[in-house]
Amino acid sequence: MKVLITGSTGMIGGAITDLCIASEKITSIISLTRRGSERNSEKLTELFMGSKWDYKEVEEYLSDIDIVYYCLGVYTGSVNEEMFIKLTLDFPLELAEVLISKSPNCRFCLLSGQGADRTEESQVLFAKYKGMIENKISALGFKSFHSFRPAYIYPVNKRKEPNIAYSFFRLIYPIVSKLLPNKTVKSTRLANTIFEVGINGHEKEVLENIDILRY
Repeated sequence: MKVLITGSTGMIGGAITDLCIASEKITSIISLTRRGSERNSEKLTELFMGSKWDYKEVEEYLSDIDIVYYCLGVYTGSVNEEMFIKLTLDFPLELAEVLISKSPNCRFCLLSGQGADRTEESQVLFAKYKGMIENKISALGFKSFHSFRPAYIYPVNKRKEPNIAYSFFRLIYPIVSKLLPNKTVKSTRLANTIFEVGINGHEKEVLENIDILRY
């Protein structure tokens, strides 16, 4: 199977990339990235997109894709509103519009987030645009589309937390995971679920945090 992935230098995209490299079912991995991941595999082709992410420059690589793992994203508050919309809505939609003509039979897996609002009426930036991109990709008509809505993602591997809130959540995770299990998911569990759904499909288009935990 031929895989296209974005966000391979991030926590979830990186974990999925490693699963793809290790899997005998995956024969080719095309990674659209802003910087190198330092992974060495004959399966892996990294295409450096720069800041514009012009998919026309890499169209020749986008044919006959079987699975798309779209994991490129940004933490709320880390960029201004214009850039947040560009990363959350414009970039994935532009890619999906190219892929629907190049690889219409692919299974498109989108890393979304808990609270995504498909009514597109939320006053919360994250919820509104996460819901909007789900709607737009779903409407394109891929063979199958799956959106994953994790709650707080607990990093199994230690990392530099992006802000104070994430540092706090990491600290209280042992308590929250027991009292409110549907409000957290381990990074490894999330990555494995997205990876497996990409290969095997799922009856649900939207997988909420509880679905991810049960998979």
